[in-house]
Amino acid sequence: MTSSSNKTIVLLGGGAREHAMAWKLTRDGATVHVLPGNAGIPNSHPEISATDFPAVQGFCEANGVKLIVVGPEAPLAAGVVDHFAGSDIRVFGPGRAGAMLESSKVWSKDFMRRHGVATAMSWKYRSDKLDEARAKATELDGQVVVKFDGLAAGKGVYVCSSIEEAQAALDDLQQQHTGWFSFLLEEKLTGPEISIIGVTDGNRVRLLAPSQDHKQLLAGDKGPNTGGMGAYCPVPFCDDNILAAIRTSIVDPTLRGLQNEQFDFKGFLYFGIMLTPQGPKLLEYNVRLGDPEAEVLLPALESSLLELIEATLDGRLQQTVVRQRRGYYVGVVLASGGYPAANFPTGFPITGLDQLHPSILAFHGATRRHDDGQLVTSGGRVMVLVGHGDELEDAVNHVYREVERVKFKDIYIRTDIGQRPEPSLAGNW
Repeated sequence: MTSSSNKTIVLLGGGAREHAMAWKLTRDGATVHVLPGNAGIPNSHPEISATDFPAVQGFCEANGVKLIVVGPEAPLAAGVVDHFAGSDIRVFGPGRAGAMLESSKVWSKDFMRRHGVATAMSWKYRSDKLDEARAKATELDGQVVVKFDGLAAGKGVYVCSSIEEAQAALDDLQQQHTGWFSFLLEEKLTGPEISIIGVTDGNRVRLLAPSQDHKQLLAGDKGPNTGGMGAYCPVPFCDDNILAAIRTSIVDPTLRGLQNEQFDFKGFLYFGIMLTPQGPKLLEYNVRLGDPEAEVLLPALESSLLELIEATLDGRLQQTVVRQRRGYYVGVVLASGGYPAANFPTGFPITGLDQLHPSILAFHGATRRHDDGQLVTSGGRVMVLVGHGDELEDAVNHVYREVERVKFKDIYIRTDIGQRPEPSLAGNW
């Protein structure tokens, strides 16, 4: 077994997910340099972009780094794995071809169809066929999901409940993207959503705890989609029967597809799943840890993430076991007022972090420091606070008590993370 001591790693990215990854990998015995990182992540290097591969390579060579772990989707879609192919620097993540599972909604849906993955019906269109898409949305009485084909930072999906909403979504899509683009209309499914995330070598997968994200801005799952306002794990209603159904209808066919298409896929694989009355259906793949799911999954992971990564790259994944800590973890996003709109003020001082209970984890997302050392906001999702409890209610109460200690101007917090009513899953399971 490869030793996990004295490992120096480069982690690409700069959000709260990457802070959680750096925190976990450091606890696993690694020295972690984060490119570009942020004001809250130790060993951050803001002068180096995660997609400037020559600069990343130069940093690795200068510091004797032989392993790169990728946080966000953009470097994967841009081909970071392909850039380092043939070098002595290994990258944990799929190549550009495998990253298309996330970077192209149209390609991903075709992959699901080819390999029998349970998913929603869909229709693909180009921007010069918007009239046809409008007619289809009307035919479906507006009960559709509109998905932009490319990467959109978690905000390229419109869930519609009326013809008016569907038409407005198509209008917005047209305004957001100039020139030629493609998109999907999908049938609107119903049921609770869960996130299943694993580490895979393309042949086997080791799954982390089931988690649940809260995408909408407002309590009660109202308002616009965001990159995620909070998450918790594990999911109490996601029992062994549900996990077995997910494995049979979604995970196993995906792995067969990866093998049949001969992807060199070694990295995280995220399954966004809806538990419909007809059984689990796959909504989307991501080829990285979710955000904010990572911020609760990694504290819940008792096993070494570093060992899982090394085992995947070394061909030893089958020898690993994933162990989870007891209890529940709840993460609440502290966002800037005005998020997720395109423009909102930032640069506001952040206070109260020194007053948090020692058990609370604070993962920085969009933060920076002024020259005088003052920590300030620098984007939409400023940070994520994570609390733990023996029961889900305990974890919820603990983290929300602590959230009140952190202050910055126009702070926005969704108030019901981890508090959805337990769903009824009666149906054809």
